[in-house]
Amino acid sequence: MSDNQSSDRRPVDPALYSPKKKGAIGRFFAPVAGFGVTFSSMFRPAATEEYPFKRTPTQPRFHGRHQLNRYADGLERCIGCELCAWACPADAIYVEAGANTPDEQYAPGERYGAVYQINYLRCILCGLCIQACPTRALTMTNEFDSLVGPTRESLIFEKQDLLAPMLDGMLAAPHPMVEGTTDDDYYRNEVTGPTKEQIDWVAERRPDDPTLKAARPVEEAAK
Repeated sequence: MSDNQSSDRRPVDPALYSPKKKGAIGRFFAPVAGFGVTFSSMFRPAATEEYPFKRTPTQPRFHGRHQLNRYADGLERCIGCELCAWACPADAIYVEAGANTPDEQYAPGERYGAVYQINYLRCILCGLCIQACPTRALTMTNEFDSLVGPTRESLIFEKQDLLAPMLDGMLAAPHPMVEGTTDDDYYRNEVTGPTKEQIDWVAERRPDDPTLKAARPVEEAAK
């Protein structure tokens, strides 16, 4: 900037912006004058349509709410190994393993996830827990609406909140494994549904189980 240009500038007189220069009406509305743009925009139609009025489909690999999956016969995939909790960088997952017994068989093998919690106040939805799971028990869905809530307690999801829904043909646990199989057969997805022995076992001990109505032995389903 040249000396001539700098010399042409004159200092602004602060008195020009003094409240004393405003009239009575101006001084009365001065405290709320800054909200003029806000108030004028409140009653205008929305220029954009966004969530929740417009729901944009998520990408197929979107990281949403977690889900604990089941095998085709209804047994749970989680074996309570806690690898997901160890892999979580935000310490958002808590797992307690329980021992399977002949009368309380929830997952193939010796153990199952008796307690499973995910704290969505901490979870950063990074997906490292999914990579650590050896049985593909834990995956992430495209659902995200439930990840908000009115209380902090509502964002700590328990096992029953994360378990996948029962599909047609599945038999609710607990019940024995398919006869003559090992946990390796389950991991290889060689179990395609409940057997007659499993259905009879549940019918004898839990005759009111709602999944008995839709459960069909794999031998009949294949026909």
